Amino acid sequence: MEMINMVNVALFVRLEAKPGKEADIESLLRGGLLLVQDEPATTAWFAIQLGPSTFGIFDAFPNDAGRQEHLAGKLAAELMEKSSDLLTQPPTIEKADVLAAKLPQLRKDDYEE
Repeated sequence: MEMINMVNVALFVRLEAKPGKEADIESLLRGGLLLVQDEPATTAWFAIQLGPSTFGIFDAFPNDAGRQEHLAGKLAAELMEKSSDLLTQPPTIEKADVLAAKLPQLRKDDYEE
């Protein structure tokens, strides 16, 4: 069976909460999981906390089309809508190429419909 590479590109989004808005950011990120569940090309998605007021999102995709679809998705829209109320500055969004990854392996037959 042919194996497929599930992730080739990624995003790292850094979020700096306004004082007193840390719990709101945490809630938004926890709820974001439900929104990205409906994105088939979002292969891996992590909401993280880097410090008391610093949060982030790391997600990975099989291709740039999947990454662009995610950037146009529900979570991105919600985050941009609420960013002026919750964040000290707009989210910092960095695009990245994935050089190596360890994820569950799928056979090509499992991935294609």
